[in-house]
Amino acid sequence: MSDRRAHWDHAYTVKSDTAVSWYQEVPERSLALIRQAGGGSVIDIGGGASRLVDRLLAESYADLAVLDISDVALRRSKERLGALADKVAWIVADITRWQPARQWNVWHDRAVFHFLTEVDAQDAYIAALKAGTRPGSHIVISTFALTGPEKCSGLPVQRYSADTLAARLGADFELIDEAGETHPTPFGTTQAFTYAAFRRSRSAL
Repeated sequence: MSDRRAHWDHAYTVKSDTAVSWYQEVPERSLALIRQAGGGSVIDIGGGASRLVDRLLAESYADLAVLDISDVALRRSKERLGALADKVAWIVADITRWQPARQWNVWHDRAVFHFLTEVDAQDAYIAALKAGTRPGSHIVISTFALTGPEKCSGLPVQRYSADTLAARLGADFELIDEAGETHPTPFGTTQAFTYAAFRRSRSAL
């Protein structure tokens, strides 16, 4: 087991999924940006125990995948969804080592990319992003904003604005929407997030 996987398995073992700092009962901002893509297949990167998949199922999205490094987190979602879990493809993988076997219309990531503070890891993520999307695909990525925390779950993060995130992803991804959000944590603090929506503009070279 990798150190990264062990870290996140531990995080979900010692806390309930409603007690972690990133918990959202209704991920409104993510849902709004996903809806702009006009439907189709969706993969939630780092979806873990997130309620996003519940909401997408309720809105009749039929081609859903959730990827997380933590099998513990994914089991939480499967248990919560019950029989509905069979409608979702569950992928246990480290995004920096994962090779997508297909492409999705929407790639959603709330608070995974900002944990990748090394260039090699960021490059590996972007390679997976290019492999898992096609020209016209929509990408929704949320990270801590420039004024957000410098750490999360004991790990350092790389903070972004929509513009700096666009620059890091590169010319294959056209920034089409952006928003800020002040996220209230379950323990009474707030965190500043950047949300950025992109359209895949051309095939990777």
